Amino acid sequence: MSKRTVSVWTDNRFWMRSAGWVTGFSAVLLIWLTFDTMGQIQMGNDNDLKNGIAKRVPGPTVINYNIKYEFSEKRGHEVPLIGEKEKFFGRDDYSEEEAGKLLHIGKLASQVKNCMNCHTLLGNGAYYAPDLTKAWLDPAWDNVYLGMTGKSTKEEAIAEFLMHPSQYPTHARMMPDLKITADEAIGLVAFLKHMSSIDTNGFPRNFGKKNLVVNEKRGNQ
Repeated sequence: MSKRTVSVWTDNRFWMRSAGWVTGFSAVLLIWLTFDTMGQIQMGNDNDLKNGIAKRVPGPTVINYNIKYEFSEKRGHEVPLIGEKEKFFGRDDYSEEEAGKLLHIGKLASQVKNCMNCHTLLGNGAYYAPDLTKAWLDPAWDNVYLGMTGKSTKEEAIAEFLMHPSQYPTHARMMPDLKITADEAIGLVAFLKHMSSIDTNGFPRNFGKKNLVVNEKRGNQ
């Protein structure tokens, strides 16, 4: 009597070995991706910025520099570009400790005031109000709020709006008065400026293109 040929696809040992190999490979891949991601999101430092080394998450002293958001043909989406130094609340020499403290105050303020109840940050939060990931780069601060608040710099205009939003209504969905203090406002502006410098792989999509169109329309008025 001839032996019966058993298909490999019905062999339990084959599937057990396959499951073991797949599980092992997946575990190795997950570990590699974890370390790679940690390296990608690790915050840079002041020396990186001084030496022109681009990090996905620049150091706190990026608030001392001009930040742009431009389209990259190579990557196919907008990317932040760190430029020359510029004044931020009258200074361009914040140390890492000073800048880090400002960012810490701003982050805590955004949490205490529950900004994400209405806004999104890095895609997380609510969609009632605009996404704040690149809010620092919104041209409305220069085109609208500078004149409206009577301030001489963008950062001062943003801080003034945050402290007294009801005095500067520009949208049907008005921001409520959250009793933000002057120190909290400065920290929030620093936090938003640092947020705009993070390389988020083009998120939010077409942000730069939309603002370019807005600028062109305002320029033609």
